[in-house]
Amino acid sequence: MSVSNKFDRIGDDTVKAKTGKLWQEWFKILDKARTKKMNHKEIFTFIHSQHGVSKWWSRMITVAYERERGLREKYQQPEGYEISCSKIIAVPICALYEYFYDAKKREMWLGKRKITIRKATKSKSMRITWSNGKTNLDVNFYKKGNNKSQIAVQHSKLTDLKTAEKMKPYWKGKLEKLNQLCKFNCSL
Repeated sequence: MSVSNKFDRIGDDTVKAKTGKLWQEWFKILDKARTKKMNHKEIFTFIHSQHGVSKWWSRMITVAYERERGLREKYQQPEGYEISCSKIIAVPICALYEYFYDAKKREMWLGKRKITIRKATKSKSMRITWSNGKTNLDVNFYKKGNNKSQIAVQHSKLTDLKTAEKMKPYWKGKLEKLNQLCKFNCSL
């Protein structure tokens, strides 16, 4: 999947292959329909119902349009700002999961953070209230082989762009620290 530089969105070739139109064609259609005056849900519904585009692609087109027309900032979602980071780490999925789930192991790479795990499905996912009590983490785990797994962290309900831009490198750094910890502990 190619990505263009404009807002790091999916490239024209992919959007045309999946929706039948280039980005600029979608933007012209949406401008003509006066969707700039609509909210996110109304734009999404217009694309999905009037143009028969899947829900996933309707959301992608809506977000790209909102960013293109200055209606939405980078990382902005209807309920706040949201960032995500992921990392493939050379450990079995059960070990990777334990490094996040177990408080003592988590402290070795994340530091002392008082988090609340609201829901956990072993070696699959966690729903967490972050240490500030106001933002959420969705943490997902994916098996990528016998001794290779992926962790994906989505931090949502962030208050503003500045906070989102601060948390993106924060999570990249923490996942790299987790990677180094796993490399060290698994090679002993």
